[in-house]
Amino acid sequence: MMAAAEQEKAKAAEQEKGETSMVKTEAELLAILEAEAMGDACFDHILGYIRPGMTELQVADEIERTLKALGSEGLAFPTICVSGENTNLPHGEPSEKVIEEGDLVTMDFGGIVRGYCGDMTRTIGIGHLGEEQRKVYDTVLRAQRAGLAACRAGVSCFDVDKVCRDIITEAGYGEYYIHGTGHGVGREVHEAPTLNAKSKEVLEAYMPVTVEPGIYIPGKFGARIEDLAIITDFGIINGTKSEKELIII
Repeated sequence: MMAAAEQEKAKAAEQEKGETSMVKTEAELLAILEAEAMGDACFDHILGYIRPGMTELQVADEIERTLKALGSEGLAFPTICVSGENTNLPHGEPSEKVIEEGDLVTMDFGGIVRGYCGDMTRTIGIGHLGEEQRKVYDTVLRAQRAGLAACRAGVSCFDVDKVCRDIITEAGYGEYYIHGTGHGVGREVHEAPTLNAKSKEVLEAYMPVTVEPGIYIPGKFGARIEDLAIITDFGIINGTKSEKELIII
């Protein structure tokens, strides 16, 4: 890795040209990790806040209020909080739908620190869940963990996506995995590289990327789990510390 002074000089030159590097400087990575830690603290708060009878909008508003109270400079992207059947929409918007017993709830959100974004997703259960809901969640969790384990410098983004996609396909849900596995993060929440079935990019050390497989069954429900990790020569530094084993409130 180049010296810090050289990194900052190169970064300044990129910004003058309107370019964004997939490989981040130490200062950039620190800001991203701080933003992700802010997300972890927010999620911990929401676990003690959310309850049946609240609307998706109420929970989304509390997520945003909490991020700002923790010092976020803004929102990395519009907060997602969807429940029940609405969880089959990967980019669903919070609504007046009431969160009910038996629902899965997916929350996708991120704060901003020194201009750099955080990004995390967690899916939880409310009260009780059925066998299929648990199977879908377990499949997504296995895929997500395998995807993270596959990440390291020199591995193709295509291959990381394939690791996740193969697990979901083998479980019988391949047609319901309808987006890519992840993306780079920086000043924008979606940056290169892109981890999907068409990607030609290769991971390099000091790239921050998300790993976020999901399953979305029309007319039923969905689940997604997302961590933000820093690529290294030996694997990853996972910036997302929140629990991923199924949480039922």
